[in-house]
Amino acid sequence: MADSTRAGDGAPTLHDVAAAAGVSFSTVSNVIRNHPHVRESTRQRVMDAIAAVGYRPNLVARNLRSGRSGVIGLAVPELNQSYFAQLADDVIRAAGAEGYVVLVEQTGGRRERERELLRDPRLALTDGTLISPLGLTRDDAKDIALGRPVVVLGQPLLDEADHLTMQHEAAARAATTHLIDGGRTRIVLLGAHPAEQGTTASLRRDGYRAALEAAGLPTPDELVVPIEVWDRHHGAAAMWELLRSGTVFDAVFAMNDDLALGAMRALHERGLRMPADVAVIGFDDIDEGRYSYPSLSTVDPGRRQIAELAVAMLLERIMGTTDAAPGRMVAPDFRIVVRESSTV
Repeated sequence: MADSTRAGDGAPTLHDVAAAAGVSFSTVSNVIRNHPHVRESTRQRVMDAIAAVGYRPNLVARNLRSGRSGVIGLAVPELNQSYFAQLADDVIRAAGAEGYVVLVEQTGGRRERERELLRDPRLALTDGTLISPLGLTRDDAKDIALGRPVVVLGQPLLDEADHLTMQHEAAARAATTHLIDGGRTRIVLLGAHPAEQGTTASLRRDGYRAALEAAGLPTPDELVVPIEVWDRHHGAAAMWELLRSGTVFDAVFAMNDDLALGAMRALHERGLRMPADVAVIGFDDIDEGRYSYPSLSTVDPGRRQIAELAVAMLLERIMGTTDAAPGRMVAPDFRIVVRESSTV
């Protein structure tokens, strides 16, 4: 049944909202459809009336009329990694506030799976897609015709898509500088991917090196620890191997919080005190870091803002409410969150 008529159960309709707000039915309809040419005072009066009468839109009828499904896709590498699980939660909340449902897919960070998802005919059931790729490359843009709105959560890859990214290099430099300001001179970089350029790992590595160089400190190879999979298991294993090697260090900058938490477990089992013996800082500001012992210092890259902006940018493309050319890139501000693991 259409939104403009009364359902058999007596549910409030747009006519009821219009009467309560003292405006026309077409004005209410324009507010519901987020029409840009509505005065803010009128929009607020209508929204207040919607709340007062308890109106709930018939989304099925609306979507049939608009040709949209009311569903967006979200493709992430792994939901068992805390950052991506919390990102998915933020996206679902932001989309839900706009009346959209989120279909979540896992890619395992595999290039072919990411390519498959962007070309999968099942995505025709969604109005647009948010994707956080790990394996996808710039070369993939040459033979992927998106055919629908896409926002990439990561570094620039697809010319037809908008991008939400992080200030990886600047944030890594700030995190390393925080350790240097605390008197640390032998700082481990945990989680490097040495062969990569222009990726999350390489940008954070560049920020780490820039901070050391600015402080006049060396960057010995033995302090740069490569780890392919950024999870707690590999963080702990890499730290145990570093400890057994006899390498001297007094701080750790981990490429993400999961690596940091794994490393802290190994340091604790070795009997090292944090931060007295080794200061630790991570990246991502996942919830678990607040409750570790000691609590984990970290970089907050603006995850919630990334999710909200990504949904907003995607919906602008879906609804055609932006004249901006595809290829926009936004990088929210970051902040250093100082907790017990890096300060005495």
